[in-house]
Amino acid sequence: MKIAIVTGASSGMGREFVRQLDKCMQTIDEIWVIARRVDKLESLKEEVSNIPIRVLALDISKKKDITTFSNMLAAEKPEVRLLVHSAGVGYAGRFDEVLRADAEEMTVVNDVAVVLITHVLLNYMTCPSNIIILASASAFLPQKEFAIYAASKAYILSFSRALNAELKNKGVCVTAVCPGPVDTEFLNKCNDGRKEKLLKKLVKVKPEPVVKKALIDAKAGKDISVYGIPMKLVHIASKILPSSLMLKFM
Repeated sequence: MKIAIVTGASSGMGREFVRQLDKCMQTIDEIWVIARRVDKLESLKEEVSNIPIRVLALDISKKKDITTFSNMLAAEKPEVRLLVHSAGVGYAGRFDEVLRADAEEMTVVNDVAVVLITHVLLNYMTCPSNIIILASASAFLPQKEFAIYAASKAYILSFSRALNAELKNKGVCVTAVCPGPVDTEFLNKCNDGRKEKLLKKLVKVKPEPVVKKALIDAKAGKDISVYGIPMKLVHIASKILPSSLMLKFM
């Protein structure tokens, strides 16, 4: 059985990935969707019509749930043609204001879970296959009042690009997706009632084109996908200008 797996599929970018995969990836037998909110995952079945959905109500921040997932894979031995890491957590605010539990959650969900799930799945990935990891344009430079999140995405960007280099000869392409602000439930939760900064409001985009470009770039074998001119300029500037200057500008 050939499958695609999408984490964080209950809303936002993950949900949009499932919608678009249903239309463009007709070579797979099932899409396995992972998130904590079962009702949201079940409602996905009403939005897709071409590929069967299998709901996995798992919390990837918990090692016992990753073990459950690993046991399921061992029992069914599917061919994983695509893995999309879309689950993510972000809390804005000064580091000394962020709750310790929130700081830990960002690190575990954004980094540790990605590493563990990828490690579990590599033995089931066949050639050719793809791994798409939702990083962020925040990975390009440090960010005040978003220090932990930006650092967690910098980790993911570095990890995904190194992994791509390691797996290329095995026919597995790893693509890091680095969007700027995307108009999703995730962004609203990040802001948590704070007034949205003008710069972020001006460059905010819808999830649909970001996901579409990510799938195109992954198919083309690119190790990074950056949607939109503003974020491409940020990416270039981060390579040229010192971080201290970029921090003042941000």
